[in-house]
Amino acid sequence: MRQQIAAANWKMNLDYKEAKALLDGIMSQQILLEPHRKVVFAVPAPYLRMARRKTKEHLNYEVSAQNCYSKKAGAYTGEISADMIRSVGSRYVIIGHSERREYFKESDETLAEKLDLALEAKLTPIFCCGESLAIRESGKQDEFVAGQLANSLFHLNAEAILKIVIAYEPIWAIGTGKTASAQQAQDMHASLRRVLAKKYGQPVADMIPILYGGSVKGNNASELFAQPDVDGGLVGGASLNEEEFVAIIRALK
Repeated sequence: MRQQIAAANWKMNLDYKEAKALLDGIMSQQILLEPHRKVVFAVPAPYLRMARRKTKEHLNYEVSAQNCYSKKAGAYTGEISADMIRSVGSRYVIIGHSERREYFKESDETLAEKLDLALEAKLTPIFCCGESLAIRESGKQDEFVAGQLANSLFHLNAEAILKIVIAYEPIWAIGTGKTASAQQAQDMHASLRRVLAKKYGQPVADMIPILYGGSVKGNNASELFAQPDVDGGLVGGASLNEEEFVAIIRALK
């Protein structure tokens, strides 16, 4: 079975005391994860070491940064390199989140540079892709998201692409009042896997985890994760609530 991942993206939320309490609460549940299941906490950068301390004794619980810079090192005040992230014990990094693309104008080319540096640092990138409401309503979502993959990932060979996790974010269903159904999630995930299969072959495509990032909650996680091409979730708001995120972890296949 492909890896099944519950990834918590805390974004810019929680002070240090609140972050510790949330992690303590989740870890106190003592949820044992089979080898194919993982939980990843993408915490704000100041909390990376604390989060690693709290998870390191728990099998298949990992810590992720929410971003890295597109240069290896240098005079880039305020930025964080992939090597820095790895040096404090984190093993994952989110790259290309819709908020980074929208608010910070990160291009597909910039994201390709970040991916290369993350892989060089032996981090696992969680690469985000997804379409806006306008693109969804135009019916061009498959073409658009395939282009995001091609522009940022397809310079990688098959060995490298197998080190990446993909997260599909239906931007049109986040904060718009519209809802993506489990079938719509499955349809896009299947489309992404076909794109990967065309480039790398079906056996490779079948090994790459594709997470769903569209308002996953405790009450819809089981239905979403039951879809054959949905391999877990990249969870925003619900990951800030202990009860909600624990339910999401338990819903993994």
